[in-house]
Amino acid sequence: MKAAPEAQKRLLDLAELDSVVDRLAHRRRTLPELAEIDERSKLFAKIATQVIEAETEASDLAREQAKAESDVDAVRARAERDQKRLDSGAVTSPRDLAGLQSEIASLHKRQGDLEEVVLEIMERKEAADTRVTDLVAQRDELAGVLSAAEARRDEALQEIDKEAGEVRARRATVAGDIPADLLALYEKLKDQYAVGAAMLRAGRCQGCKVALSIAEMNRIKAAPHDEVLRCDECRRILVRTAESGL
Repeated sequence: MKAAPEAQKRLLDLAELDSVVDRLAHRRRTLPELAEIDERSKLFAKIATQVIEAETEASDLAREQAKAESDVDAVRARAERDQKRLDSGAVTSPRDLAGLQSEIASLHKRQGDLEEVVLEIMERKEAADTRVTDLVAQRDELAGVLSAAEARRDEALQEIDKEAGEVRARRATVAGDIPADLLALYEKLKDQYAVGAAMLRAGRCQGCKVALSIAEMNRIKAAPHDEVLRCDECRRILVRTAESGL
């Protein structure tokens, strides 16, 4: 392939711009905020699940407490009715009186047992409510931290994308100065080797950093200035400049 030396040198400008684009893409993929957001998002999801579980437990205990209190009220009401019957003098049979007194005593014991159950449930609910409060506070604090990290990420991405857009615009201008066949070869090599063209500097390919042999340097020295050369080692386009040592 033939191409004017000036066009070949423009490949170095293109390669430099491509290198900048690649660095920006790498920077975009490896923003510290991305790892932070990923880690904190997982933690947020975990805590959010714990909040739901704690709220469910507190809700279940509230229903359990309400039922236990209703049971206490029912037993108390029955005991009060029996006590009124006893106090009214309507029951005169000794046997019935004994039975009523026994039932009242049994109801009082049952009421005491149920009140103990209510107290135990109240203690558990209080602990569950405290856990809900603590977890909600953790979740809300983490949501703020996560939101701040996302804002930093968005700002960084915006800056990177803006710079990348400017670099691509310059790249398009440079690419316009390069013949289509030479540009196509460069693009093909770039896809294969990440870098499509490299400078020959002081007898060394700057793409693979391998020093060329004397025979290879003599071959390059004898080649026409418009001949497009390739590095025997890395197969990239080898661009000759005043620094090539020819």
